[in-house]
Amino acid sequence: MVSGLVLAGVLAYVVWRFGAAGQLTAAKWEPFAYTVIQTTLLKGMWATLKVAVVASVIALAIGITFALLRLAPTRAVSLPSTVVLEVFRGVPVLLLIFATFLLFGNQIGSFWSVVIGLALYNGMVIAEIMRAGILAVPRGQREAAMSLGLRGGQTMRLVLMPQAIRAMMPTLIAQVVVLLKDSALGYMVTYQDLLYQVRLVGRDYNNLLPTFIVGAALFIVINMLVAAFARWLESRMQRKTAARTGSAKADR
Repeated sequence: MVSGLVLAGVLAYVVWRFGAAGQLTAAKWEPFAYTVIQTTLLKGMWATLKVAVVASVIALAIGITFALLRLAPTRAVSLPSTVVLEVFRGVPVLLLIFATFLLFGNQIGSFWSVVIGLALYNGMVIAEIMRAGILAVPRGQREAAMSLGLRGGQTMRLVLMPQAIRAMMPTLIAQVVVLLKDSALGYMVTYQDLLYQVRLVGRDYNNLLPTFIVGAALFIVINMLVAAFARWLESRMQRKTAARTGSAKADR
């Protein structure tokens, strides 16, 4: 109750400050009723989703690959993979985007510059998440798979990896949300995402603060949709696992 009262007081103060600064007048919010403004913001929203989806798929592929390379029994494979992972994970994502754009921007454009920068950084983070998930699977699972005659690759693909993905799903989704928000850095290399369009509308109509509020609300809606999809996917995976377990018990 105390926290709720404090939050309500903070919100009331913010609204009062907006009103005192003239940010709640109809003239500041009227442009959002224009079709051209709505189209511009939706265009930016689609651009943000597009770069986030493509970067997430590539980052997941990079993450799985480097997680397996780091777990390789041969040190000649695991050591270079660890060095590469630590380098890209230690470089700020904005620098990766800038470097990609400066080196290859003329050939690949701003879209792929943002995608590559986001995928490299988040892929290395996902690799560590996946490696931790695989190592967290009980050792008996690997030993049981090997006793049934499965090879190392089959054990990883059929036994360890599915369990690791299910266990790490909340963390993976959280990293995807981070990637989605980091995609806003694309405006630094002239990628016309949601933040780029928000700045454009706010500058042209002299209502920068209301436009940023609308842009923040759109980002929140996108994150809520991602979280809802994550909950659906997690529940679906749990139902499939429960069904397989029940079928296995019935066969016994």
